[in-house]
Amino acid sequence: MDVFFPFLSPLQMVLALCIALCAGFVKGVVGFAMPLILISGLTTFLSPDLALAGLILPTLVSNAWQSLRQGLEAARQSVRRFKVFLIAGAITLIVAAQFVRLIPAQALQITIGVPVVFFAMLQLSGYRFHLPQRSARVEAAVGGFSGILGGLSGVWGPPTVAYLTALNTPKHDQMRIQGVIYGAGSVLLVAAHLGSGVLRTETLPFSLALVPSALLGMWLGGRVMDRIDQAVFRRATLFVLLLAGLNLIRRALF
Repeated sequence: MDVFFPFLSPLQMVLALCIALCAGFVKGVVGFAMPLILISGLTTFLSPDLALAGLILPTLVSNAWQSLRQGLEAARQSVRRFKVFLIAGAITLIVAAQFVRLIPAQALQITIGVPVVFFAMLQLSGYRFHLPQRSARVEAAVGGFSGILGGLSGVWGPPTVAYLTALNTPKHDQMRIQGVIYGAGSVLLVAAHLGSGVLRTETLPFSLALVPSALLGMWLGGRVMDRIDQAVFRRATLFVLLLAGLNLIRRALF
């Protein structure tokens, strides 16, 4: 084991696999939060750059599965529909990834956590913030911000989910669109962090080892998602957003 995972003990490897299983299950239910759960769990016993390397391949493979669950043509339609979001996010992700070793983790966690908690609490309280129609400027801004967060931390779900929720997107459409957006981001994340040095010979086997557990969890979560209605799906999405945001704030402050 030391040959493939020199920075992990057997117990830490088991814990990492369990975290990947949980992350996959949550993603299967609500369509996001795998990177958030992986980065939060893995950084309790690994350095941030190793945790980031670990989440890259599970995120890539699971997003490909999610985006194609309803077929290739449906995925293509989502790409065309959200091309502004995807282009803006791609540009900012590639640029931001080159600064991953320079920006304090606490600053990034606060930047993500505070607006996410505010949005989720507002929505769960009964206030229905929504966008009556899509705007290219808003979409570019949200996509660009998501790309910055993704490049720096591997986490781009919260602003994307907040945007789709504000548009009152149906649950199966939202799951597919999230898969397409996150899938495109995942491909760029792999390329960006091959360049940044985060994903390298020493860390690649670790990231690959987490893929089967993540997919098993996602399959189990998908069976749950198929059985819940739109209202329950929306509240579950907001609840996961709230927990994710609170956890990021906790990590930044304590």
